[in-house]
Amino acid sequence: MDQELARKNAEKIFNEYGTYVYRVALLLTRSASLADDVTQETFLKVFQNMHTYDPMKPMQPWIYRITVNTTRNLFRKQKWLSFVGFTPDVQHEGSSVEGSFIQAVENEELLKEVNQLPLKGREVIVLHYYVGLKLAEVAETLRIPLGTCKSRLNTALRTLRKQLPANELFSISYGGEWL
Repeated sequence: MDQELARKNAEKIFNEYGTYVYRVALLLTRSASLADDVTQETFLKVFQNMHTYDPMKPMQPWIYRITVNTTRNLFRKQKWLSFVGFTPDVQHEGSSVEGSFIQAVENEELLKEVNQLPLKGREVIVLHYYVGLKLAEVAETLRIPLGTCKSRLNTALRTLRKQLPANELFSISYGGEWL
């Protein structure tokens, strides 16, 4: 009976957060296959560490923190494999069927520029503008001070402003803030 309840709870959590975790992973990794791997690994960690979750806090930032950390670990592993001479055959799949919803939701050029940002800036942009977390939630998710979060956001936005053409197409508001 306990296993059945745990399975239903796991299904509920996956159904509620699966799409969002995949979307964040896709934006951070820029690869549908890597995003699939990150999503699977994230939910394995969520279910294995459910006993550490504080039910008095919202679940979403906790799951996103696991997603971001899983992505960081994947990148560290890739850097190490590259350093020792093993290069996995992974292509960026920005135009894949799985990734096409991103292009439909946001402007292709903006997404391209966001993907060019360093990981730390990209994490803040993705969590704040694409996922819709408040800056305090982004800071909590990334386990950084709020001031550091704001600084990373400011640096990333400054970089985007320099990279994007100065036309009305990019004078769009994201999350109530202008780019």
